[in-house]
Amino acid sequence: MSSSEPTLAQRAGDGLRTAIGVGGLIAVVLGLLILFFPAKSGAVAMQIVAAVMASYALVVGVVYAGTAIFSRTLGGWARTGHILLGILYVVGGGVMMANLGAAGAVIAVFLTVTVGVLWVFEGIMALSVAGQGGNRTWSIVYGVVSLIAGFTLMFSPLISAVTLWLLLGISMVVMGIVQVIRAFGLKPKA
Repeated sequence: MSSSEPTLAQRAGDGLRTAIGVGGLIAVVLGLLILFFPAKSGAVAMQIVAAVMASYALVVGVVYAGTAIFSRTLGGWARTGHILLGILYVVGGGVMMANLGAAGAVIAVFLTVTVGVLWVFEGIMALSVAGQGGNRTWSIVYGVVSLIAGFTLMFSPLISAVTLWLLLGISMVVMGIVQVIRAFGLKPKA
């Protein structure tokens, strides 16, 4: 082996740098797509999520129905329940597949409202323990901000979903740039 041939550690380091750099570039591109085309990129992302969920529902529905039909151990009510559940899953999955745009919008609103509810509970918890911690002021500030943010998400979920989507885009651009800079900053080991 000649001294000019890279060692395994050098090749692994080069591979790591390349992976970090490529990952950073992908994050920047996706972040810019989100920022410049928020409606289209959000719709596509939510349609992909809806398609995955619809596919899951279809598969689970077939499994439930198949279990009911081919099982030798299920009794009458359990068999009937499995068949009905399978039919419901298949119908739900089919409706979602036929209306991916609407399903994606419902999923976006559901996720936004869910985050809002979680933030409200988090704010309530922060306020309820504010007197117990060493830093009461920051606990109260955190609790109030969390309550305001949570109620905002709950009562205006569409605008909030767009805002969260844009914040994701900004985060991806910033973190992607940092990742690319990191990749160039990593020094190969001699």
